[in-house]
Amino acid sequence: MRGAESDRTKPNRDGQEPAELAGAAPETAREVVDWLAHLGAERRMSPETVEAYERDVRQFLGFLAAHFGRRITLAMLRDLATRDVRAFMAHRRGDGIGGRSLMRALAGARSFARFLERQGKGKGKVGALSAIRAPKIQKTLPKPLAVAPAKRLTDTGLRAGEDREPWVLARDAAVLALLYGSGLRISEALGLKAKDVPAPGAGDSITVIGKGRKPRMVPVLAPVLRLIAEYVALCPYGLAPDQPLFVGAKGGPLSPRIIQLVMERLRGALNLPETATPHALRHSFATHLLGRGGDLRAIQELLGHASLSTTQIYTAIDTERLLEVYRNTHPRA
Repeated sequence: MRGAESDRTKPNRDGQEPAELAGAAPETAREVVDWLAHLGAERRMSPETVEAYERDVRQFLGFLAAHFGRRITLAMLRDLATRDVRAFMAHRRGDGIGGRSLMRALAGARSFARFLERQGKGKGKVGALSAIRAPKIQKTLPKPLAVAPAKRLTDTGLRAGEDREPWVLARDAAVLALLYGSGLRISEALGLKAKDVPAPGAGDSITVIGKGRKPRMVPVLAPVLRLIAEYVALCPYGLAPDQPLFVGAKGGPLSPRIIQLVMERLRGALNLPETATPHALRHSFATHLLGRGGDLRAIQELLGHASLSTTQIYTAIDTERLLEVYRNTHPRA
């Protein structure tokens, strides 16, 4: 595993550890490299999750180095006190990060500490890190779009004033249609290969790779398949079966940032709030299904949620509909 170093954690040519791990002693930096490889190869975490964990642990080690005035060794990690961890959390709070980000930062540090324990280089049950209570986070409900504007997002006429080639407009419409029509995460939509999507009339479902690299099958509506077919027909690049379905202006994989920018433009055209993001289309998919009587378990499967409790947040959004059903059907209403 020690040879599976990411570009971010490879030693520099002069043999020094990378700048990102400047607060860590060499032995600690090597363990970080192994831990990240373990997360990706054995825990099968997505590259985005591994990168987030790396960033959190890098910040943790950087703070400790400044806190103690020297680079952090494995022995120092074993001897951390709860006050040291609390000092880190207070420091991050001072940087303005919220409870959710702070909870993730603590989770990343704990994950690294558990890895050290399994390698025989830690102690107890994560020591001081396990003694710290996770910060409370305020639960926020997803903010779905109304049905009408959600449908209009694929109308390329809304972007008639933009200097964009027709195939680019068709591509963006197809991606947004998948997010809303099938409830995909943006990473799932952009991770599709050309061979993954059937032609109109040749099938009505696709298999996507979700969180934890878990595959799931989701239905695709005929209008969505037609939009994808229109994009494929207009695309100037040859879309090989094993290559990404959605490509950028130069033919490479399409960046999620491009779709985020598209949504920003459409927010202005449709007078939508800032909460109208690509991920909000996934929330809209679930909320609108539930509003039309969709079964919560089925929606859980479609979204790829591991726990039903994650899906249940959508019931809070649709409280008014549920109350209306109660008032109209209960014998004593």
